[in-house]
Amino acid sequence: MGIHGLAKLIADQAPNAIKEQDFKNYFGRKIAVDASMCIYQFLIAVRQDGNVLQNEDGETTSHLMGMFYRTIRMLEHGIKPVYVFDGKPPQLKSGELEKRGERRAEAEKLLAQAQELGEQENIDKLTKRLVKVTKQHNDECKKLLNLMGVPYIEAPCEAEASCAALVKAGKVFATATEDMDGLTFGTNVLLRHLTASEAKKLPVQEFHFSRILQDINLTNEQFIDLCILLGCDYCGTIKGIGPKRAIDLIKQHGSIEEILENIDPNKHPAPEDWLYKEARDLFLKPEVVDCSTVALKWNEPDEDGLLRFMCEEKQFRSPKRKDPLKRS
Repeated sequence: MGIHGLAKLIADQAPNAIKEQDFKNYFGRKIAVDASMCIYQFLIAVRQDGNVLQNEDGETTSHLMGMFYRTIRMLEHGIKPVYVFDGKPPQLKSGELEKRGERRAEAEKLLAQAQELGEQENIDKLTKRLVKVTKQHNDECKKLLNLMGVPYIEAPCEAEASCAALVKAGKVFATATEDMDGLTFGTNVLLRHLTASEAKKLPVQEFHFSRILQDINLTNEQFIDLCILLGCDYCGTIKGIGPKRAIDLIKQHGSIEEILENIDPNKHPAPEDWLYKEARDLFLKPEVVDCSTVALKWNEPDEDGLLRFMCEEKQFRSPKRKDPLKRS
């Protein structure tokens, strides 16, 4: 299941902690947006005939199309986004990154086979599995945001952790991401679907962390231990313990240490050299941006600079023509 399936668990255990809101209800709100998650979404969703958008030079432009129009949509509704970009991944994540590399290599093999056989459905599915956000994607989006007058922050480590820190410091109202580990890092409010395409007409899901803890009857530390039991990016899990059992065990014993003392290690073996304590510390004391030095400012866009970058450099259609670029 993993903490990426945490939304369903919370919906089952603490439904009153989730509100469905209309996009326009965030007028005037400052919101920290997980930039890498957005760019990844755009690379998957903003496509033509199943392929990423490219200009005549073969450069990918899906991320710029998505970032441009989703940001405009927020600004038009009075939302003040600040994008937060990932920094260096924590050392504890190296195992997960290695696994992702192995899965990517396997997907590349399967894609080559699907292309030989002309299996279009599998080709589309595997192509999306191979999507990866690169430094160039990030740098181009930062340039675009500068030209749009929208602030961004480079996190020293995980973006979701710095988003949560900004919320807790009162710099912004909420964290906008599809990754539920924003809650594990302690953001007071987490928003899902804020950057979804307008055409999807998805309501914004608003998660309130204090209400989640109250309704599930857990402390912050116990919630973190629950997320580790469910599976996170930093360590493995105890074999054979699913979501319901994990909650029951945390409520009964209060911590992973006590759980390990009270379960049958033959029936439910923990990983060898299990780094759950290190994962817990990373969630409790992550490396984050120094919020006292953050001064958020939204400026007027540089229209001439935007036209040069998007239309001349990246070859989007100029809005001065009869066939302006349509919104995705």
